[in-house]
Amino acid sequence: MFKIIAILSAVIVAIHAHEEHHAPAHYKFDYGVHDPHTHDVKSQWEHRDGDHVKGAYTLKEADGTTRLVEYTAGPHSGFNAVVKRIGHAHHPAHYGHHGAAHHGGHGGDSFVGVTHWGFKQ
Repeated sequence: MFKIIAILSAVIVAIHAHEEHHAPAHYKFDYGVHDPHTHDVKSQWEHRDGDHVKGAYTLKEADGTTRLVEYTAGPHSGFNAVVKRIGHAHHPAHYGHHGAAHHGGHGGDSFVGVTHWGFKQ
């Protein structure tokens, strides 16, 4: 008899543990980064009230402009985003004489590093 009660208790606990409680989600967060060394400047905020989300983020682009993305999401409207560009693009100044970079003059090199990961099969 004790074994049957123990087994039934374990089953009831297991069933209760698998019940999901669905409460509406509510949260607010925001953060920002301003790193003068790397020039990484960005921020984000978001609010959620149940099924409705509203937020925005900013990102400082390499050309000096700021990208602003404002978004909303909901069960009936889906995800909607509006992207804006703030400011005027600035291009880097060229130093040295015309063509000097090709003849050992002033100038810099740029490259994009690509890492390849090999996996044995």
